Amino acid sequence: MSRLVVRHLSQLATPQGKAARTGAAQGRISRVEDAALVCEDGRISWIGTDADFVAAHGDAPRADDVVLDGRGKTALPGFVDPHTHIPWAGYRESEFNERLKGKTYAEIAAAGGGIVSTVAATRAASVEELAAVTGERLDRMLLHGTTFCEAKTGYGLDLASERKQLAALKAAAAGHPVGVVATALPGHEVPLERRGSEAQKARYVAECCDEILPALAADGARFVDVFCEHGVFDLAESRRILEAGKAVGLAPRLHADELTPLGGARLAAEVGALSADHLLFAQPDGIHAMAKAGVVATLLPGTSVFLRMNRYAPAREMVASGVAVALGTDCNPGSSYTESLPAVAFFATIGMGLTVEEALTAMTLNAAASVGEAARRGTLEPGKAGDVVLVDGRNLEHLVYHYGVNPVTDVVVAGSQVVRDGRRIRA
Repeated sequence: MSRLVVRHLSQLATPQGKAARTGAAQGRISRVEDAALVCEDGRISWIGTDADFVAAHGDAPRADDVVLDGRGKTALPGFVDPHTHIPWAGYRESEFNERLKGKTYAEIAAAGGGIVSTVAATRAASVEELAAVTGERLDRMLLHGTTFCEAKTGYGLDLASERKQLAALKAAAAGHPVGVVATALPGHEVPLERRGSEAQKARYVAECCDEILPALAADGARFVDVFCEHGVFDLAESRRILEAGKAVGLAPRLHADELTPLGGARLAAEVGALSADHLLFAQPDGIHAMAKAGVVATLLPGTSVFLRMNRYAPAREMVASGVAVALGTDCNPGSSYTESLPAVAFFATIGMGLTVEEALTAMTLNAAASVGEAARRGTLEPGKAGDVVLVDGRNLEHLVYHYGVNPVTDVVVAGSQVVRDGRRIRA
């Protein structure tokens, strides 16, 4: 059986464990200098210094070994992106420029932009068209080190279109190196055809609960999400949607306290959500409730920058309160158009005050925990998935220190190299 071996690494850096890290433990990273690692049968089988590798395995490779030269590079666990919206059609670059000229996100939405404009483009696209653009986004994620991600529906907002989004996501993910888990998000916005009255909105909430969520669960979604926010879905409506998802086997997560302190963080704790996301306006009671319930805080600082909000989620308070912090791109056409977790890590350190070590845990082990994958991935330890990212730099700090570029040179997924020198290797 062939092995993949990485030798002469400048450093190997990883969190450890099979559960989310909280408090001071989130910043505890194991570092091995002049390191080596071995992948066999799709998993990590050995880690140590290069000298220990020679002592244990000899200096000469086996005939069928795949050997990577890690000189001048740092090995990190494959990145996990726990919050994306990648199956969409159409772009909103004009809205980005309008915000630069002074318009607010709410003003743009009121004029017919925002999520509903992406809904129109996504409804008009074919499954094949959606799958093609989703595959391109998965390719860019891979080149930036992401080896596993969550992806949401939510730009269909009717039964047929939501199912089409999920079908396109599954088609794009089939055979792709990036592992994908799907979230059902019909509660992303109220569709235009259901905005005439409170009765019409209530009809859409019932449609989400009684028709769309059961269908998406049957089609393979794993999670249910809702945009819990003033003007979208209030606390009672959000709770109803999340509980309906739970009833058909979907684990809850939610967009919470993004634009106002509505109380989504506390709701996440009450419904037993795996993750509460955004949380720019999370209040102390909600943060403490999340800590007590073990809800992961998935923070999305790229959205804060993209929307020029001049505000970030209170990451330091969350760490101090014992909440596990994860990081995601929020990749979408309107509020965070990026597939790069290294870029998000830079914003998390500069904007939110996370340390480099905390940021690494947030985009690997804690992110994996937020999507129910911490037992299988998110660290470089024997028995875990053989998902490895090589960064151009002599230590972990180069992940964010050399900003504005893609630091990822090589990516290994399930023990096979899929990116070499910044380019995807296609079978």
